[in-house]
Amino acid sequence: MADVLVHDDLAELDQILGDGAIHAVYQPIVDLWTGRPVAYEALARGPVGSALQSPDRLLEVARAGGRLEALDWACRVAALRGALEAGMTRSLSLFVNIEPHVAHAPPDGKAFKVVREASRVLDVVVEVTERSLVSAPAELLALVSAVRAMGWGIALDDVGAEMASLALMPFLQPDVIKLDLSLVQERPSPEVAAIVAAVGAQSERTGALILAEGIEDQAHLAAAEAMGARYGQGWLFGRPGPLPAEVATTGPGGVLVWPAPVAVHQSVAAAAAGGRPLGRSTKPLLLEMSWHLERQAAQLGAPAVVLSAFQTDGRFTPATRRRYGALARDAAFVGALGVGMAEDPAPGVRGGHLWDDDPLVDEWAIAVVGPHFAAALAAVDLHDGGPEAARRFDYIITYDRDRVLTVAASLLARIAKRPTR
Repeated sequence: MADVLVHDDLAELDQILGDGAIHAVYQPIVDLWTGRPVAYEALARGPVGSALQSPDRLLEVARAGGRLEALDWACRVAALRGALEAGMTRSLSLFVNIEPHVAHAPPDGKAFKVVREASRVLDVVVEVTERSLVSAPAELLALVSAVRAMGWGIALDDVGAEMASLALMPFLQPDVIKLDLSLVQERPSPEVAAIVAAVGAQSERTGALILAEGIEDQAHLAAAEAMGARYGQGWLFGRPGPLPAEVATTGPGGVLVWPAPVAVHQSVAAAAAGGRPLGRSTKPLLLEMSWHLERQAAQLGAPAVVLSAFQTDGRFTPATRRRYGALARDAAFVGALGVGMAEDPAPGVRGGHLWDDDPLVDEWAIAVVGPHFAAALAAVDLHDGGPEAARRFDYIITYDRDRVLTVAASLLARIAKRPTR
């Protein structure tokens, strides 16, 4: 019976997608200082009264039936088309959710026309979650670059639901940081304090706007304001529904200012140096410096991101595998790159394969990023022969956060999901 139900649900989903029956409802986002709407978030729904009306059920069936790409595009188109038909302009922002795992799928002709018109008329903010960066880092960074090229913004959703989001925020440079509803609805705790401090630091560094979700009453509102939120969303301000007529007549004004995205470089040593001269050392000292950064990462705990390049998988030794597996038990994300590197070179570690012509093959690097700590070591192999302990490198170590983020982003962008057969 279960198989029949799944088959029937999949057939219904195909019918819904074929008919273009996905529609969007919209929830207001308000300026907490004035109480006025400044944006709306689009939320996808199936046909009213159908078994797939719920967005959770839609996603469940689409994922099980291999229709996630088609559903994601249908949801995007429904969100954009609904805003266009309501006469929304750039005076209000439109928040649209995108699944980065399938964002590479090209639109069909009708979808392309809607996106092109939306790019001309609307002020769009694309919402992603930190889970996307953990599971598909290269794909998400590519999506962010494409979104920014269109003049759209990026919002990091559900910040605080997972501690990993704190360390991953800097790689996206989000324009909007959306605090998870649990932060405003639960009692203060050391964990909440750590999240609020990290979000505040990111906002101060980049100008990112802080938006609190889940505001349902005055107590939630007071908590959101205490956490530094300027903008809010929740039932206190309105439930999801049709766009009001006012979206077509709202006066000019925009609330979002995009920070510069993190750059991606081919040579991480050059990125780390930032024009400074490199020093020269043999391998033993660099090993000790690299292990020192690993120990600092271990002390940071859950919010840490650790990314390393080993030239080849052969240099990811059994001892290294044990150390990185231990780091991965507590860190937000641990990645290792090298020629021939496996997708999972150690438990919990994401591997990235380097092609032989990648400049990174000649470099050795480690970058550690936390909410309040950043450091990177990058070295260029001089390939001058001799015993292993005598190998020489030109190297640089930096604690400059911007340069460290550039190094880390350059490494992270090389960790792509590999196609399945």
